[in-house]
Amino acid sequence: MLSLTVLLLMTLNPVLTNNLTQEIDVLVFLPKNNSFLFSQARVAPAIRYAQHALTAQFPNFHFSLQLQDSDSVNQAVFALADRSCERKPDLILGPVREYEAAAVVRLASHWNIPVVSAGALAVAFRNKDSEYSHLTRIAPSYMKMAEVFSAMFERFSWRSALLLIEDDMKERDCYFTLEAVYHVMDDYTVKSLTFSEEEPLRSDEILQNIRDTEVVIMCAGADRIREIMLAAHKQQLTNGSYIFFNVDLFNASSYGNGSWKRGDEHDDDARQAYASLNTVTLLRTVKPEYRNFSIEIKKSTDRLGLRDCSDCGNVNMFVEGFHDAMLLYAVALHEAMKNGYSKKNGTEITSHMWNITFEGIAGQVSMDINGDRNGDFSLMAMTNVEAGSYEVVANYFGVNKTFQLMSAFDSKRFMIKGRHEANPELPQKSCELGVSALTGVTVGALLGAVMLIAFYFFRKNYRIIIQRRTHGEEPYCGKHHQLQEDSIKSNSSAA
Repeated sequence: MLSLTVLLLMTLNPVLTNNLTQEIDVLVFLPKNNSFLFSQARVAPAIRYAQHALTAQFPNFHFSLQLQDSDSVNQAVFALADRSCERKPDLILGPVREYEAAAVVRLASHWNIPVVSAGALAVAFRNKDSEYSHLTRIAPSYMKMAEVFSAMFERFSWRSALLLIEDDMKERDCYFTLEAVYHVMDDYTVKSLTFSEEEPLRSDEILQNIRDTEVVIMCAGADRIREIMLAAHKQQLTNGSYIFFNVDLFNASSYGNGSWKRGDEHDDDARQAYASLNTVTLLRTVKPEYRNFSIEIKKSTDRLGLRDCSDCGNVNMFVEGFHDAMLLYAVALHEAMKNGYSKKNGTEITSHMWNITFEGIAGQVSMDINGDRNGDFSLMAMTNVEAGSYEVVANYFGVNKTFQLMSAFDSKRFMIKGRHEANPELPQKSCELGVSALTGVTVGALLGAVMLIAFYFFRKNYRIIIQRRTHGEEPYCGKHHQLQEDSIKSNSSAA
């Protein structure tokens, strides 16, 4: 009789578990400092909005939120350790910044706690085999953004790029952003030039490096982007012989938000210079529910009466991301419990958050098999030079890696003027030269002599090619080595 009862309980366990009230402890790591686009005042209302919405879909799930300041690495990881002495949380949301996220995710993965973040976007976090095994990234990572550039390079037959990086050596957002571009560009010649926000712009060095490449990709503050574009325009480098990009995922001035107007004497030149600048940013799709969401978020932040945050009611990628993080976790927990697992099985719950598609607050959200969100991005360009106004000219969809060209798209904008002549340094050209010499021999009696002559010229030509390659690569070696060294350091010490 006892064994029959045990068998019956085992059979009904998933059903019973699903019908029982589940108290879910959520530890949220967000900074209190409102200078961050992902501060508690900005993001917490979105998490609570999702919390209330989930009560209708999952009435047995009761989420208990605890907000924790993540202003530093030690503050975040010590808070997790202290909090876990009594009882470990069931879910961790955040942190966003790379250094805090690295420490928290390592500890959470060791303790089998799922972590969902709209940050931790750096390249190193894609390694989910061990220390980041329980991390799910609900916002598109920098690697997803970098795919846009590799796709454009292939589409437009570009071959070289210069990465201009403003590195603050603290948060290092721009470094991590373009580090990803460097990682996906193995088939192309890529140089990098890093400068700090405090130092004066090294215009001569930057302009010389621009002349040696085809495509310039920048991540820097809005004022620094403007300064670079003005310098390039003054030297007539914005006439179509070079392609310029900046990366602005968050529509923030710290990322060079495409703003050329300052109300100074340089505005007219800046407007003309920015006619050659293209911006890669996140694709924004809005469904009807999004409007209500935006209104409620603004009401919530207005009630707080924040004097230091006039724009806290604005919905950005982080606000959307953490809202969707709650939805994703609830769906995964529900599926895991249907299969008989408890809320404490972080490994199982995490696996249910990967490789799925669901409806987020702003549209469809697709997670890949590695627990990273597939990114959709827009390419913006100035389509009315007289007015200095921008339009989206193309969209890139990460799921199927395709472009959607908009009505304002002009392919001529992305064709480099006079830069694709035959390159004698390409290996296949050398081979063609040797074959051409041999096939030109028509006199059989002199075949041996002509072959020797052909060999002599082939060898001489080959030596010239090697010398050209050597001279051409020498200036870049230090840059490549430095970027790789920084990447290794960031992977081991930061992420």
